[in-house]
Amino acid sequence: MKSRFSSKHIQTFPPMQKPVPEDWAEFTERIKLSTPVDALETEEDIKERLQLFEADPEAAFKYYFPDYCFSDPAAFHIEATQRIIQHPEWYEVRLWSRDLAKSTRTMMEVLYLCLLGKKKYVLMISNSLDNATRLLQPYRANLQVNGRIIKDYGPQMKAGHWKAEEFTTLKGVTFRALGAGQSPRGTRNAAARPDVLLFDDIDTDAQCRNPRIINDKWHWIEEAAIGTRSVSTPTLIIFCGNRIAVGCCVDRATLHADHVTQVNIRNEQGASTWPQKNSEEVIDRVLKQKSLAAIQKEYYNNPLTEGAVFSQMAWKPALPLEEYSTLVCYTDPSFKDSKDNDFKATVLVGRWQDEYHVIKCYLEQTSTAQMVKWHYAMMQLVGRNACHYFMEEVFMQDTLMQAFHEAGKLPGNKVIPIQGDKRRKIDKFTRIETLLEPLYANGKLYLNAHEKYNPHMVRLAEQFMVLAPGSSAHDDGPDAVEGAIWKINNKEMVKNTVHFVSPNQGNSKGKIY
Repeated sequence: MKSRFSSKHIQTFPPMQKPVPEDWAEFTERIKLSTPVDALETEEDIKERLQLFEADPEAAFKYYFPDYCFSDPAAFHIEATQRIIQHPEWYEVRLWSRDLAKSTRTMMEVLYLCLLGKKKYVLMISNSLDNATRLLQPYRANLQVNGRIIKDYGPQMKAGHWKAEEFTTLKGVTFRALGAGQSPRGTRNAAARPDVLLFDDIDTDAQCRNPRIINDKWHWIEEAAIGTRSVSTPTLIIFCGNRIAVGCCVDRATLHADHVTQVNIRNEQGASTWPQKNSEEVIDRVLKQKSLAAIQKEYYNNPLTEGAVFSQMAWKPALPLEEYSTLVCYTDPSFKDSKDNDFKATVLVGRWQDEYHVIKCYLEQTSTAQMVKWHYAMMQLVGRNACHYFMEEVFMQDTLMQAFHEAGKLPGNKVIPIQGDKRRKIDKFTRIETLLEPLYANGKLYLNAHEKYNPHMVRLAEQFMVLAPGSSAHDDGPDAVEGAIWKINNKEMVKNTVHFVSPNQGNSKGKIY
């Protein structure tokens, strides 16, 4: 059948990258405009099209969801759909990388089955009710305003049963959002129990750091969520996600599934697994913007173990200090002067072109008085060069600052122009990984090779290499480096930089010896 409908009547938009709407009115209007119909079609034309689509779901997807099918599918997409259609009773886990359309493909498949009358009750389950509701909105929007669905299958919206978190079509198909841990009691559509269970974004990074939370959630999935299905009714179960941690819920689901597909952003030969959409150049650009841990977790289903983020630090001799465009001395103070508490860390970091060099480091479980002495050593090293001094603000800030002020009153001492870092900080590991690991991965972060055997610099390298989420290892050195580089990048420097020259510096040019 050749439709009289011409593509010139279609209003085109930039590709819809994700199925989740941001603005409901804009989203529904976009769907409505992208799915016009041919007013001259006859009932016979529609019947012929439906027969075609029942035998060819890929053609149906392109016709009903043109905004999502802006790239031809990959082989793994087509194979996945065939499995779903051929097996009414099925349990599948889709460990597909980001940007491989796992949620979008699943949505098109489920709506296709529901429109054909093969499924009656869809339960969308995510890490929270809000997220599950958000993931369900593309289903509701397409059933409500998609002109081609309405033309071929009739109006779908049932007045009085059309809420964001739960809605029922005029043909009696129910969709409900459910957050992890929420009671699924009462999950029925008349006498029907859910026959489609979709688990999407069920894991979160924070929860995966606590094995007990994951255990409790998995018990809920098995007993409560999957327990809503009927034993006698063929049921489709799909998990969409990435293996973001060993033993996460998606990882556990692989042990029970009829089929598991792991599709990374690139295959074993290093080529794009969906070249119709993701070119090698685009993949390279995106991956360069992320840390090694994020790349492996989100694009390769490979959560890194402790110590794998910074496995081996890069070393390079520091340059003469006048060659650095910016120098920052940053301190991360511990709360107590004790050998059993956190390390005090003071680092001197310089930016040269697009590289960052940790030129000098003091890292030790020591006293505040000793930490103040480090700063005079740093000032001696910096010489005539401009340097900006910062210290992470803590609840003992006034006491620590007083120590610097008292030291400046001593005969022969200069006042150290240090100020507090007042920015509001997210958790330490996320800050360090997000800012420093991409620099490390791209060869832009170096420790001073002249200091390679200095115990302080050795400790800094060790703290980088044991850095991991949830680890109890000390991370004060990397935290100080993150603070210095953040200050360099954001140019939040002292307005009137003071250059200090001690009587003994004379003609020093700030070289490293």
